[in-house]
Amino acid sequence: MSSKQQYHTSGPFRADQLRCGDPYELDDGHPIECLPGGGRHSKANLSGGLTLETDPDVESADFDTGFRPDDKNLRAPDIAVGNVPDKPGWVSGAPPLAVEYADIGQDERDLQAKIRTLLGAGTRYVWVVRLSGVRRVEVYEPHAPHYLAYPGQHLEAPGILANPVPVEALYDPDAARETALRNLLQRRGYRDLDAVREEGREEGQLALVLHQLRRVIGHIPEQDSRRIHQLDGDGLTALAEALLNFRATSDLTAWLEYRV
Repeated sequence: MSSKQQYHTSGPFRADQLRCGDPYELDDGHPIECLPGGGRHSKANLSGGLTLETDPDVESADFDTGFRPDDKNLRAPDIAVGNVPDKPGWVSGAPPLAVEYADIGQDERDLQAKIRTLLGAGTRYVWVVRLSGVRRVEVYEPHAPHYLAYPGQHLEAPGILANPVPVEALYDPDAARETALRNLLQRRGYRDLDAVREEGREEGQLALVLHQLRRVIGHIPEQDSRRIHQLDGDGLTALAEALLNFRATSDLTAWLEYRV
């Protein structure tokens, strides 16, 4: 959540003693002050949120959501994917995927404690994005050694995300926008941007073929019209060539019966 976190000696506390907006998390009842992050931290956080929230399989995601796995622990990942209800109050349990951003000044002891708490509460993946030094992502899973992923590689979260995530998309705005565009197109039923372009070309081709048919044979029967709309790009190209020899509606009907 922040670039620096500090333990306070007072306590222990329970999660229900903290209010929404209080700048604290709890680790086994001990409060941790969470300070604002720097510009690099904040910009990277926004890029990662855009990338993950738009994934076709993601139904809920948010920033700094407070999760309460039990009365003594309250943790707020920089990004939580899944289990983020649209209602006030702390969220019980933990998110399936949690992302933390670590920059200069990161309290490593608290970070490791936070990872352990989240994994113990049911989080399946914790991705720690390292912003200082060589850019990389540390991947943590329950009961498995953590591993590193670097720019040019992809991260996967089966059962949580539909698409692999380029490492760069978690911190680079351009990579995040490109990934988000792919995700949003898939939410609309398109494979990618090339599929949108192809559909646009086919729609234009269809309109041109219908226009030419009406000039050659006049009225197009409804049944023939439905068949024409079923043609793909190659079929429309073939029809555009064949219609030059049509003289009547029956010629179109015969061609479609053979083709469709």
